[in-house]
This record gives sequence, structure tokens and C-alpha cells, in this order.
Amino acid sequence: MGIHLVFDLLAATVAAFLAVVAGRRWLHDLPRSPFRMGDGYFVALGLGVMLGSYGLGTLNLWLTGRPGIGRSVLGALAGGIVAVELYKVSRGIRGSTGLIFAPAFAALVAVGRIGCALSGLQDNTFGTPTDLPWGHDFGDGVLRHPVAVYESLTMALFLALALWAIVRRNPVFLRHGFYIMVGFYAAQRFLWEFLKPYATVAGPLNLFHLVTLALAGYAVVMISRQRNV
Repeated sequence: MGIHLVFDLLAATVAAFLAVVAGRRWLHDLPRSPFRMGDGYFVALGLGVMLGSYGLGTLNLWLTGRPGIGRSVLGALAGGIVAVELYKVSRGIRGSTGLIFAPAFAALVAVGRIGCALSGLQDNTFGTPTDLPWGHDFGDGVLRHPVAVYESLTMALFLALALWAIVRRNPVFLRHGFYIMVGFYAAQRFLWEFLKPYATVAGPLNLFHLVTLALAGYAVVMISRQRNV
């Protein structure tokens, strides 16, 4: 657990730094910056992230037959989105407020998943057995897909592209960046879930598959709506 905690703290620090830098330096002129939304915005975000992370992570463990308290970064993203969208509705706020979190979330996953990969079987993020040359033994003598590494590298690539788009003031990304991030994360996570030994709940799909599909749908709908805001 020690190595995982180290990378969790490092990931949170890097993510917070990028959110502040993006919000204060690169994106300070956004009309709907979270820093202008009041304390209630961040309270809602924090509660949603916590409930989503522990709720979804724990539910997946129980469905898979490994009862315990779990955490899920996917659940944190979904919970945060639900909480913030409800807050926005209650305040009559329209349009995207999450652009500053796009590079922050990508960094959170890219760094945090390294801790998952180094934590072995106890982290419950290991993949299914594989004969591929990069299969990794997480401690039980079985070569498995290092899915945490796959996800880390994928989101590191997205982070680089997101920072490039923000610094270059790409108009598409400035308008839809948060939803693009959500859609991208959901798509790549959907694929990696086929390489995990979790219980299925609908045909070949596990709980996380269903959540990623919901997030992908959310991203598409919100990008469509943004064109009219």
C-alpha cells in the first residue's frame, strides 16, 4: 500500500498543479471558470468524486466476489460529473465549466496508474493472463496484461495533446475540451476492461463497461448541446 499511496499523492499534486496553472494562466479568460462558481461548486465536486470513487469501486469488488472497500477513478469521474451537473442545474448555469480539469484528470490517471501497476495483486487492477512478451507477473507466477500501464500511457498521450491544444488556443478544444477528455477516457477504458478479470453484468460487459458507455454518451450529447450555447 505504501507505493500506491506515494503515487496517489504524487498524482493528486500534479493534477492540482495543472488545474491551477490551466485556470490561472492559460484559461483565465474563460467565461465559466470553476473559480468563479463559488465554494458550493467545489463542495459538490468533492462529494461527487468521493461517493463515486468508493461507491463504484466497492460495488465492482462485491460483484466480482472479492468483498471489501474499493476505489475507482472511473467512479470518481462519473460521480464528479453527476454532482457538478446537478449543481449547475440548481444555479441555472449552462455550458462547460470543466476545461481546466481535462489536463488535470489525464495527469491524475497517467501518474496514479503507475502506482497501481507497482502494487501487485492487492490493488485489483491487474489484467487477464497473456502470452504476449510484455506480460507481467504481479506476484502469482502468471503473466498478465499490465492494463494499468496501458491506461497510464494512453492518458499520458492525451495529456500531451491536451496541453498542446490549450497552449495553442485551439478553438475546438477550448470549447469542448472537457467533454473530449471524458469521451476519450471512456473509449480507452472500455477497451481495457475486456482485459480485466471482473464479473460481467450484461453479456461480456462488466460494471465499468456500462459506466464508460454512459460517459461516452454524455460526452457526445454535451458536445452537441455546446454548439447551441
